[in-house]
Amino acid sequence: MSARIVASVVIAAGILIGTSACGFGAPQATLIQYDPSDGVSGDVGDVAIRNAMLLSADGETATLLVTAVNVGDTAESLTVQYDANGKKVTELVTVRANSSVTIGAKNEPNVTLENIDTAPGDLFPVFFQYGEETGVQLLLPVLTGEQPEYQGLLPAGAPSATPTAIPSAPPTEAPAH
Repeated sequence: MSARIVASVVIAAGILIGTSACGFGAPQATLIQYDPSDGVSGDVGDVAIRNAMLLSADGETATLLVTAVNVGDTAESLTVQYDANGKKVTELVTVRANSSVTIGAKNEPNVTLENIDTAPGDLFPVFFQYGEETGVQLLLPVLTGEQPEYQGLLPAGAPSATPTAIPSAPPTEAPAH
C-alpha cells in the first residue's frame, strides 16, 4: 500500500513539474521594451521623446512629428539638430514644466527639416538635447504621410496624399421569400 502512495506522489510531482515549467526557458514578451507605434523613442534627462518620426512626400523636406514629455519642474528648451547638405541645423522648441507638446501636430509648434535628401522608408538621424543633459541621437523613420492619421501634417507646399476611391459593386436585391 505504501509503494502505491509513493508511486502516486512521484507521478503527481512529475506531472506538476512538467506542466508548471513549460515557460521556464521562454522569454517573457511583457519584459521586452519596444515602441508600439510608427515612431521611435528616447530619453534626455527629464524630457521623454516619444513616437518620433518624419513625414515627407519628396524626401527633401519633412515635418518632424514627436511628442516631448517634460516630467521636470522647469521648462526646457529642447534642441533638435540634424544634418542638411553637410551642415548642422539646429531648431529649438520649448517644453513647459510637467507637460507635453506634440511637435508637428495641428495647432502645435512645428519643426520642418529642409534639404535632408532622404527617401520615405529610410531612417534619418536626429539629435535631441537640452541644457547640460547628455543628448540622444535617434534614427527616425521617414513616412509618406499617406496614413489617415498623418494626413494634413506634411510640410507646407508638399503634395498631400490623395485618397483613392475604391469602386464598390452595386447593391443587389435580396431574394423575396
